[in-house]
Amino acid sequence: MKQILLATNNKHKVTEIKDIIGKSDYELITLSDLNLEIEVIEDKDTLEGNAIKKAEEVFLHSTIPVLADDTGLFVDAINGEPGVFSSRYAGVNATYNDNCKKLLEVMKDVPEEKRTAYFKTIVCYYKSENSPMIFEGICRGRISNVYRGDKGFGYDPLFIPEGFDKTFAEMSEKEKNFISHRSKAFMNLRDFLFTNLD
Repeated sequence: MKQILLATNNKHKVTEIKDIIGKSDYELITLSDLNLEIEVIEDKDTLEGNAIKKAEEVFLHSTIPVLADDTGLFVDAINGEPGVFSSRYAGVNATYNDNCKKLLEVMKDVPEEKRTAYFKTIVCYYKSENSPMIFEGICRGRISNVYRGDKGFGYDPLFIPEGFDKTFAEMSEKEKNFISHRSKAFMNLRDFLFTNLD
């Protein structure tokens, strides 16, 4: 079975990715599985730039293909913030709760009809040097004015996907993974892998 290394230390993300990819001809392994401690500074100004940088740097420490991703929440009423800075919106060492709290504060006077937003995930599949392949997933929705739900992570308690009346954090993992931005990006990758077995 072929192996692919996930370039992340985020346990929530690893679980979600494995659920999305499901059983296949590939074994998804993590940095900890290889006893690798790699912290990549995400200092690019686009999701694509960060995903490629993570994949490249991790690839240098391994001998197998690497998967790296970056995700941002883009809120229309505040000019696309927090965007590429989503994970550190409230500061470099911000917690999920810190980021959500800041977003709610920034949007406290934004009316319901203008609280539209979208999540975007970029996945970089790095199989050989200087050959990144990019896959994208987008999920549109709106920002709640209160925390709702206790599942998921990140901005999930605030994001209500289009066509639903509940946040990601109120959904089961299966329900969320059927419609999420990350799911769409990794399903595009999965389709590519299944048709390019070598």
